[in-house]
Amino acid sequence: MAIPARRNREIAPSGVVGMLIFIVTEVMLFAGFLSAFTITRSNALMGMWPPPGQPRLPVENTMVNTGALLLSGLVLVIGHWRLKKNLTNVRGPLIAALILGSTFVALQGVEWVALLRQGLTMMSSPHGSFFYLIVGVHGLHALAAIIAVGWALSRSLRGKLKASEFYTVETFWYFVVLMWPIIYTRVYF
Repeated sequence: MAIPARRNREIAPSGVVGMLIFIVTEVMLFAGFLSAFTITRSNALMGMWPPPGQPRLPVENTMVNTGALLLSGLVLVIGHWRLKKNLTNVRGPLIAALILGSTFVALQGVEWVALLRQGLTMMSSPHGSFFYLIVGVHGLHALAAIIAVGWALSRSLRGKLKASEFYTVETFWYFVVLMWPIIYTRVYF
């Protein structure tokens, strides 16, 4: 009896699998941060949050940032569909995601400067500490994702981008995009 030949077909590219393992650890990190924040906030005296003398977070302005980041995720979904036709078709979506992601980070920076001027610092209260810790760590992830998208774009422009590389970068980008609404709704409201 003949043994059927093994097909060397991956379920997912190894880069994507590695990225998913990394993302699981990062989700646990954010879950810990958000849990600690929720416990601290629920123990505030008579529900006074933010603490007296601390500014409220700019929910409306941050909604614009959130829209830019969510749109960047949608743009990469389009890039994923285009990838099936031709690898060079992802250049436009990568450029758009890069611009929208950079816009998100820049607007977050503007927000931070305004909050610092209003007296919200890491040392001013638990409100400030948690805000800068949670939003700052997400910002670092966003910055790393922007660098990854820039790297993928650079490889695409030189005709060297592989589909598996795009999928890996795309997976990380989706994590950054999808983690933000959870952070936004929990920390800002």
